[in-house]
Amino acid sequence: MIAPMPLDPQQEQALLHQAVAALQQGRTGEARTRLEQLTAAGSANPVTWLLLAIALHGLGDPEAEEAVLNRLLELDPRSLRGLIMKADCRALAGDRFAARQFYRTALGLADAGPVPPDAAPEVDRARQALASLEERAYAKREQLMSARGFPPESWTPRFRHALELAAGKRRQYLQQPTVFNFPELPQVQYYDPAAFDWTPRVEAATSEVRAELVELLKQGTENFRPYMQASDGDVRLDANQALVENRDWSALFLCENGKPDAALLERCPRTWEAVNQAPLARIPGFGPTVMFSLLKAGARIERHTGMFNTRLVCHLPLIVPEGCRFRVGNEVREWREGQLLIFDDTMEHEAWNDSNEDRVVLIFDIWRPELGEQEQREVTALLTS
Repeated sequence: MIAPMPLDPQQEQALLHQAVAALQQGRTGEARTRLEQLTAAGSANPVTWLLLAIALHGLGDPEAEEAVLNRLLELDPRSLRGLIMKADCRALAGDRFAARQFYRTALGLADAGPVPPDAAPEVDRARQALASLEERAYAKREQLMSARGFPPESWTPRFRHALELAAGKRRQYLQQPTVFNFPELPQVQYYDPAAFDWTPRVEAATSEVRAELVELLKQGTENFRPYMQASDGDVRLDANQALVENRDWSALFLCENGKPDAALLERCPRTWEAVNQAPLARIPGFGPTVMFSLLKAGARIERHTGMFNTRLVCHLPLIVPEGCRFRVGNEVREWREGQLLIFDDTMEHEAWNDSNEDRVVLIFDIWRPELGEQEQREVTALLTS
């Protein structure tokens, strides 16, 4: 076999410029000829191979196009346009599984950014193509399960979650504690309040807790302070810098970092009695924290994650106008007065108040149920200050 005759740099640049000009002017066959001269000479420039693939696509030669794309991806596995075109080829060949994988890889690169402006339309098209393929795959699985005696309405929540993850209908959100990560804990966004024996007693006290809150609010909200303090440092700023020292999100602490406010507890005895039905994470100098949290009309708390995954956070909604929403991971819920939300705050979460009134919930933190007694003692010894 005769080795390809290499071109000098000037010849290579001249052929490449001629090929680009031919493509731009619609002379696709001429562009192919010039580019094949370069590849036959052993060019290892990914741009040459990408342009040749584009030319072959324009000439309607999918087999040659895919062969060229294979070489391109050997030279540059992170070629965004190359990955999208490879996905297109696999979809055209009926290999939907591979097409989805290549689209996903390309979009993962695009999401990590930045995306060149000229590639943005192709990225958008790839998103649409992937969504269509995922929807077809989901529908096929749905039909299969129904045929085997498991129609969608009978699916367990976790099985549905699994299929929606596989179909790209959901993202996989994981714990991202900003300070301390306790390993081997389940990745659960919302916990079912019915799984805890103490929740009915807390929810039953809602009207009394709300009455105590209303009495406090009669004196205004001056005692509520901005939840995010400048002294907290950069660790808690993330996307919420606009809320630092901002009363759009404010709190009134019955107990802060394990230190009760005796005067406030005298005015809210039923509230304190209610939260003490729960397994509060009692750590001197650290926990529990129990507070009324106020989110003003029109305000938003941007996505963020909590500091420690050894606890869960509980919301008891007290004053909740319509239009108040809360997202943890994939799932958006609306607060319902008197119905507890229990969630892992080390998973990405955010909140909106799109109403014309203030929203107030009672917030307190509890031990994660998965931690054993000795693990609780170990964490307490570590975090006590």
